[in-house]
Amino acid sequence: MITQDSIEALKARLDVVDVVGSYVELKKSGANYKAPCPFHDEKSASFVVSPTKQIYHCFGCGAGGDSIKFTMEYEKLNYPEALEKLASNYNFSLGYTDNKQNKPRSQLMDKLSEWYQSLLTSKPTATEYIKERGIYESSVEKFGIGYAPDSDGTINYIKSHHFLMSEAVEMGVVGFDGGRNFARFIERITFPIHSANGSIVGFGGRTITGHQAKYVNSPETPFFNKSRLLYAYHHAKQEVHKTKEIVITEGYLDVVMLHQAGFTNAVATLGTALTAEHLPLLRKGEPKVIMAYDGDKPGRAAALKASRILSAGGFSGGVVIFSDGLDPADMVKNGAVEELATMFRTPKPFIEFVLQEIISGYNLRDPKAKEACMQDGIGYLKTLSPMLQEEYKSYLASRLGVSPSFVRLTNQTNTNKNTNVIQTNSHRDMWELSLIKTVLEKPELINQILDVLDPSLLQFHSFELALALSGKFDEPNLMAILVDDKIKSLKDEEALKAELIAFLTKHYERELKKVNMQSAVSFEEKAFYIRKFRGKIATLKKGELVAFKS
Repeated sequence: MITQDSIEALKARLDVVDVVGSYVELKKSGANYKAPCPFHDEKSASFVVSPTKQIYHCFGCGAGGDSIKFTMEYEKLNYPEALEKLASNYNFSLGYTDNKQNKPRSQLMDKLSEWYQSLLTSKPTATEYIKERGIYESSVEKFGIGYAPDSDGTINYIKSHHFLMSEAVEMGVVGFDGGRNFARFIERITFPIHSANGSIVGFGGRTITGHQAKYVNSPETPFFNKSRLLYAYHHAKQEVHKTKEIVITEGYLDVVMLHQAGFTNAVATLGTALTAEHLPLLRKGEPKVIMAYDGDKPGRAAALKASRILSAGGFSGGVVIFSDGLDPADMVKNGAVEELATMFRTPKPFIEFVLQEIISGYNLRDPKAKEACMQDGIGYLKTLSPMLQEEYKSYLASRLGVSPSFVRLTNQTNTNKNTNVIQTNSHRDMWELSLIKTVLEKPELINQILDVLDPSLLQFHSFELALALSGKFDEPNLMAILVDDKIKSLKDEEALKAELIAFLTKHYERELKKVNMQSAVSFEEKAFYIRKFRGKIATLKKGELVAFKS
């Protein structure tokens, strides 16, 4: 079992915005972050992540918890599995109560990468390829470029270093078929692929033997999802945050050569076009995004798809298309660094690029084709914000040679607004909610409240107060209160005392009136309650709290 000490240490390392943001595209909203909930279907953002409370909560479906709970729910993992995944992502070593398991996170990927790097210089065809592409020794070292030998070589290395073959299969460096294991990277130059936090989670391999598959990547594993990773992001992220700009290319060598030329904000997708799953990672630091793609048909198609996704997501930036069969790596090798810098400074804006690509696919001399093109363009514009739709309406019309009046855009307002759990279930009493939030944020005051106040005295939120006083802070209703910026907790113990005195005074005054109006109660019983309530009110007016059961 994982030790509680190491669990607490891991929790201290985790940041809920970083964890959730690696799966969900978060947008800043006051002190918190918001997004459409990943756990139920919705269009407006009712999912809130609080960096100060280190929790998330959905006001629509009630889902909520901390970083570990989110990983469990999103990845469909149990508690230990979620802990181990997070530990791996954050390069953290968990401790175990079983001494046999009480060891650091597996070093298989790191050791294998080191071994591949050591083999690079022993293979003349590999070193010749590296030189031919213009890659410096410093870049080989920086990016950990190596060489994978034949299958038996890798299998024997794993066995001789006492790593479990089942682990190698799980990590995606070894496959299993027909009753035998085989290495996934055979006679290829290797590029280790890291998570955003720097842990090696997979490899890319480039053939030097003329294999039909020029490039291969690790298969999908619990650690490696190519639709969420960007090659060299762990190297680029500091520069991305500094310059507020990121350059996305199509290949590993483009990235290596761009970094070599000083463009250290360059990354690459992993054998796949940019997807919506990449957006949370790209959103970090809110950079301008430059898509640097080849000018061939597949390159333009990938650039078009990426531009549609990025423009709909509200990203700024644009597209740089390379012509004449060149790519960024070729330009760096040829010394065209200044030309590259100019191209990156003046990309074609995403929206203009998409509209131009749409238009280029139609014969505008044919009226029917022109009409179909206009509808295609309108369909794209409707994915943008209302203001951008209006701005680019005339652009589309001018490119088609028609009046802007023909470009009809109808904006539908989403009336399906989410309301939070508390609002749908009852009236929101801000004083009561403020008291509950005080309990949640300052649990050391619970005993003071328990002495003088019973949850039943609250008119609207007695259930929530009872949960808070019993310490059930992970209940959805309480998380909704915790992440709601409109609810303010009381400043300190003195402020709490003053509020409780005012509340209890009004309460006992109401109770006194009820007793005076009751006719079915005996004279002796009525006199007892009148004395009791008057005594409590007198004590409260002196500025002293009274015990609830006295």
